[in-house]
Amino acid sequence: MAPDGNAPAVQDNSEPVLSPPVSGGPTKIIRQYELVDRVHAYAPQAAEDQLNAAYVYAMMKHGTQKRASGDPYYSHPVAVAGILTEIQLDEASIVAGLLHDTIEDTDATYEEIDSLFGTEVAELVAGVTKLTELEYRSEQSKQAENFQKFILASVQDLRVLLVKLADRLHNMRTIHFVPKEEKRKRIARETLEIYAPLARRVGIYKFAAELEDLSFRQLNPEAYAAITHRLKELNARSADDIERVGRDLREILESAGVKGRVFGRQKQPYSIWRKLKRKDISFRDVADIFAFRMIVQEPDECYQMLGEVHQKWSCLQDRFRDYISMPKPNGYRSIHTTVRAAGNRRIELQIRTEDMNRTAETGIAAHWSYKNSKYGFDAEGAAQVGLNPTASLTAFAEMVGDGADAQEFYEHAKLEMYLDHVFAFTPKGRLIVLPKGAMPLDFAYAVHTNVGDSCKGCRINGETRPLRTELRNGDVVDIIRGDEKAVVQGWEALTQTGRARSAIRRLVRNREQESFHALGQKALSSALEALDLTTNQVDLDEVAKRMELKGGEQLLDAIGRQTIDVSKVLAEAFPARAHDILRSFEAMRLSEATANRLIDIRDLPSSGALHLCHDCSPVLGDRIVGMQKVGEPLTVHVIDCNRLADDDAAEARWFDLSWSGQPPGGIMALGRIKVTAHNRPGVLAELCDVIAQSGSNIMGVNSGERSIDFMDLLFDIEVADLKHLSLILASLRSLTAVDRAERIRN
Repeated sequence: MAPDGNAPAVQDNSEPVLSPPVSGGPTKIIRQYELVDRVHAYAPQAAEDQLNAAYVYAMMKHGTQKRASGDPYYSHPVAVAGILTEIQLDEASIVAGLLHDTIEDTDATYEEIDSLFGTEVAELVAGVTKLTELEYRSEQSKQAENFQKFILASVQDLRVLLVKLADRLHNMRTIHFVPKEEKRKRIARETLEIYAPLARRVGIYKFAAELEDLSFRQLNPEAYAAITHRLKELNARSADDIERVGRDLREILESAGVKGRVFGRQKQPYSIWRKLKRKDISFRDVADIFAFRMIVQEPDECYQMLGEVHQKWSCLQDRFRDYISMPKPNGYRSIHTTVRAAGNRRIELQIRTEDMNRTAETGIAAHWSYKNSKYGFDAEGAAQVGLNPTASLTAFAEMVGDGADAQEFYEHAKLEMYLDHVFAFTPKGRLIVLPKGAMPLDFAYAVHTNVGDSCKGCRINGETRPLRTELRNGDVVDIIRGDEKAVVQGWEALTQTGRARSAIRRLVRNREQESFHALGQKALSSALEALDLTTNQVDLDEVAKRMELKGGEQLLDAIGRQTIDVSKVLAEAFPARAHDILRSFEAMRLSEATANRLIDIRDLPSSGALHLCHDCSPVLGDRIVGMQKVGEPLTVHVIDCNRLADDDAAEARWFDLSWSGQPPGGIMALGRIKVTAHNRPGVLAELCDVIAQSGSNIMGVNSGERSIDFMDLLFDIEVADLKHLSLILASLRSLTAVDRAERIRN
């Protein structure tokens, strides 16, 4: 064993067999000429003047600012630029790394950076401006909004994400200098939940692995220390076996006449911890603590070496993965197999080419190169090897287009970044990559939004299957589409991806808006007709403006949702008649003001006040009683109102009440009903039509419990009397879409 804790190398030109733990120590300040030399090593044509100017500008702007470590603040952006040279990014990215904190932390402006370094750099700096100054817990909604903006900026230019990842990596390497434990844990938690998964999604495992271990050390130092200690012990006991496995793999290469190299690695502490938690196993049961990589030149040689290895050692069938024929969305390609090697030790082996290895380590950064005499990202070359680095980010961005709020977006993004993948195909053979646990609706929305919106069923491998079926690797999924948009609320339970859920919510919101708009239009028309007026006499946009709404559409929606009373709208539309309009609407309804004329009250002074119980909402024809508590007005209840059973009711004074003959025409009471209907498109409009045809106005609509098959809708409606209410309920029950319709008391 080497003195520094590393196992001996398998061969002279290989990487170490076992990687040492991440140190997390401070970073040495890179000098100006050193940074330029690093860039010129892979991009000789990079403008030296631009790099020098950005280095000096960062030093001047950050001036006397200090980091928690006591180092000058400019050491941080310089270190970020240095990290970006390690993955060989272009000149603009390096300059943006040097300047990424200037707008946030100094008096520098976007305009100044634009004039000195160009619009490309200014846009990168603006996109990557620090987003993590807000408190993780108390300001989580603001953090969600910032994350949403960050993703959108990354979709427009992926370099924003790469610079941000380098920024976070250096901050994590020096996080032990932050004095407050609470702040260290907040930053580490955010890194583990957001930035490390993002690094994996674009294939930069080199960044992701270090971010995870540094975060794990802060969040659970005891577990980190325990696992690190066990790894060192295991290292010491297993050094001979590991050396023998490496030697055997090299002999396999040589005997097959294949040029390549072999090196080993040790599973990271955080990766081990995650497996211990997920599988509820002990440390000794982790099968792939030791792993080897066999790097060859050509893809065909990967399969040749797989055969040679399996002839020498027995393999574990359930531990085989072929990511060459079926790459991950971030471009990762490799063959994974687990074998029982020397000493009966279970060893994971990854077989890949040099190009695959570069992509595996640095993802999209592996495809920055010269093309047409210009250094930049080779999108065509990346596409040829199956790399689509922005696919996940674009899916996240589509949630914004579907109207997902920031917190909803944030939670869906976190959920989706942590899920493993399942690979399914369209009938024409197009590969669709989805999170593990995905269902047909997820598949439909991954194909296209219109396919998801119109999905009404599916066939999986030629058989009709329910939409709640969980997809498996290799499934061929044929989406059955309808002529119209078919998704309804409640179908979110049939999805796993945030993309599908946000699209369903968008569709449901749009449908509800259409329904409430129609309700508002009907309520307004009925009210105008009662006043011998027409809709042509009302300028809805002007009325909306007076009521501080955006336009007539929003006004009708508000009327339909009962957030604005139609009488107030008409009073605003006809200000000269406002007083008469409000009085006429008040007179139309059964209320405290009209109850005295309609209810016969025995043994109560004529000056006594009346109050209608809002829980049971009495209507003409109900059997009613009065209850009066000390110091309160007389309250009118329906005979079976739940409020009559209150403990305080025993001490109240009771009165026999009855309706006094035939009420004057036009008096309407508020009836409350609950309808349980099938959860499908158009149901709300169908119910509203029946209520309107029964001569009633809808004063308010609310949704109650929902399931995939049924939903509860609560209506406040105007009724003339109990007979009218019963007629409406009977009409609703006659609909095939209605399972139950009943009057409710609260």
